[in-house]
Amino acid sequence: MKLKYIAFLLFAFLAIPAIAQKITPAKWSWSIKPANPKVGEQAEVIFNVAIEKDWYLYSSDFDKDLGPVVTTVTFKPGVGFQTVGGLQAINPHSKTDTEIWNGTYTYFTGQAEFRQKIKITASAYTIEGSYDSQSCSNVSGLCVPIRGVFALSGMAEKVVSADTAAVPVIEPVTVDSVVAKPTVAATPTEAPADDSLFAFFWIALGAGFLALLTPCVYPLIPMTVSFFTKQKGGKGLAFLYGGFIVLIYVFFGTLLAFFAGASFANFLSTHWIPNMLFFTIFILFGISFLGAFEIVLPSNLVNTVDAKSDKGGFIGVFFMAFTLVLVSFSCTGPLAGSILIAASQGAFLKPIIGMLGFSLAFAIPFTLFAIFPGFMQKLPKSGNWMNEVKVVLGFLEIALAFKFLSVADQVYHWHLLDREIFLAIWIAIFTALTLYLFGKISLPHDGPAKNLSVPRTLFATAALAFVIYLVPGMFGAPLKGLSGWLPPMNSQDFKGSQAAEPVAQKTGALYSDFLELPLGLNGYFDFEQAKAAALKANKPLFIDFTGHGCVNCRKMEEYVWSDPSVLQRLKNDYVVVALYCDDKTELPADKWYTSKVDGQEKRTLGDQNLDFQISRFNSNAQPHYVLLDPRKDDKPMVQPVAFDANVSHFVSFLDEGKSIYQSAK
Repeated sequence: MKLKYIAFLLFAFLAIPAIAQKITPAKWSWSIKPANPKVGEQAEVIFNVAIEKDWYLYSSDFDKDLGPVVTTVTFKPGVGFQTVGGLQAINPHSKTDTEIWNGTYTYFTGQAEFRQKIKITASAYTIEGSYDSQSCSNVSGLCVPIRGVFALSGMAEKVVSADTAAVPVIEPVTVDSVVAKPTVAATPTEAPADDSLFAFFWIALGAGFLALLTPCVYPLIPMTVSFFTKQKGGKGLAFLYGGFIVLIYVFFGTLLAFFAGASFANFLSTHWIPNMLFFTIFILFGISFLGAFEIVLPSNLVNTVDAKSDKGGFIGVFFMAFTLVLVSFSCTGPLAGSILIAASQGAFLKPIIGMLGFSLAFAIPFTLFAIFPGFMQKLPKSGNWMNEVKVVLGFLEIALAFKFLSVADQVYHWHLLDREIFLAIWIAIFTALTLYLFGKISLPHDGPAKNLSVPRTLFATAALAFVIYLVPGMFGAPLKGLSGWLPPMNSQDFKGSQAAEPVAQKTGALYSDFLELPLGLNGYFDFEQAKAAALKANKPLFIDFTGHGCVNCRKMEEYVWSDPSVLQRLKNDYVVVALYCDDKTELPADKWYTSKVDGQEKRTLGDQNLDFQISRFNSNAQPHYVLLDPRKDDKPMVQPVAFDANVSHFVSFLDEGKSIYQSAK
């Protein structure tokens, strides 16, 4: 029995260091190809990264200003080689995030490969440098900085020599990169491809059903169905007709898929030119739906295709389907175009899946009613309601247009569309929609005024409720349900609930010219300065290890810190210091130092903050919250916490730290 207790205690003792150990979810290795390069010729330095299950690594080929940490490889000036071009990521996955980053990023799972071309300039070469990347968990949402150095050297063959001595093969070198506990960034917490494509399919399917209700399409259903029911073998032709509709739309989606690669998708999602183009297109589509004008294809094209539909047989049915696609373009074009624009910023299959969903909804009714013509009796008659559907879609298109303008505005820091301006525009648009649905305003193609139907009244009430929901956002309300659509809170100039709050800059905090705390909190961005302020104020220190690309950090601020019970404690009971572990600001040379953790020189603010987190708290993940007594400055007063969306847990954490601090006075 005693032996069991001894074994248990021994196991517990050995497990203690593992509780807070650093995480190493990705390991880098490198080699040169060919193994025996020749002087004057090109070779490739190949970096392979082994990534643990349920983790992924951000790639190197997306906009560094988007948010997540872009993988970089830096070569030191060396001997016997020159770099040629930039670092190439080999076949990364792509994902578009509309909630946090408002853009497309690329990443690897399982195994990553990067290649850098070099030119060998001497018979002896030495290649050295460093890499900086970030790996995140699909399960916990934690992210870990992956940093390290690499070195390769060898002898190159001289091209002019026929009997050059054999050159030793440079074996791949593997290193356990210096990492720290996790950060939480834009994590695809779902299977990035499958779930997002499945959801997008249903969105596209819904858009297809909306297209059916427009005045360009709905009246064509009985005419087309009657054509097939009057012919021998009409049911088979109806199936073929629906299939051709799907085929035509999917064809255009496939074309886009081949053009919209990862780099092209990133260009579409972040560059100002495509975003301004999409903004203009959506505005024009919306105004067209409101009735100002119609967007139609050239009549010669439509007539030519329609004439070919008279041939009969399979070819005739194909051109009948093509004619429907062309004739209905003025109503379906804006909807199908919106689906294609959204799809172009995602994975390869997204345009194909989008057009498949849209066309299925578009084709199924024509086929179904041809097989079961009795169902036609239950359809509502054509009327003014179809134009009402079109107008509602027009208002929605105009509202969505400003999302593209907002993306360009944020990426390039134009400050044209700050949060309150964006909200004011949306409030105006949906107020106009509310007035239209209540019959207070009319548009060019509306029929004579009549009593409101029950569905129209319900939609009008929903639009009014949405406007009421938006209004508090003008005064600083977070509007969490729209956090992925609205510009960030820090772009809002007027915050009614925080108008009298002191701002961080007034404390003289270091780095406050480019860093800020959320929710109007006063605080610091340098540990030593914050520690001195805490001693002077006789308060404990709240250390927030955070990052610009840390999604869970933003979630904690938005859902936990914003709670009055938490915010009050942070403001009144603690001196807050936010230490950004991914900030790339290079510090003056007199502040550089060589880390005792990894022996590397720390030059940037983020590198020094991360080194501090690792060396002092044996953690390299963000968010990471530490409560410290500035009078002792030896160890945390309570066990540090990471991401936990439970407000009561965080309140207990803060209260426990305050109680311990006060009892130690």
